[in-house]
Amino acid sequence: MSNAKVAQHGVTVIKGLEKAVQNMDDIKNTYAALSVLHSEKLHVDPDNFRLLGDCLTVVVAAKMGSAFTPEIQAAWQKFLSVVVSALGKQYH
Repeated sequence: MSNAKVAQHGVTVIKGLEKAVQNMDDIKNTYAALSVLHSEKLHVDPDNFRLLGDCLTVVVAAKMGSAFTPEIQAAWQKFLSVVVSALGKQYH
């Protein structure tokens, strides 16, 4: 949190996840421009999307505690796998 740019990017990521939730039926097209940006301009290693998803899962689980049931975890991880796939689409 001491790095303002990192904190701002965290807000951007969360807003991006919110956009995915709002476009649940078309996440791949919703993230098409982001996939191009991350692959062609920013040259982000696509495995970083999966790693970030894993980190977010741990944080959500810690915050939710026992409310993070196996069913909720399965739904969350399925959602994140679609997001990760959409972000990595340009790399394929």
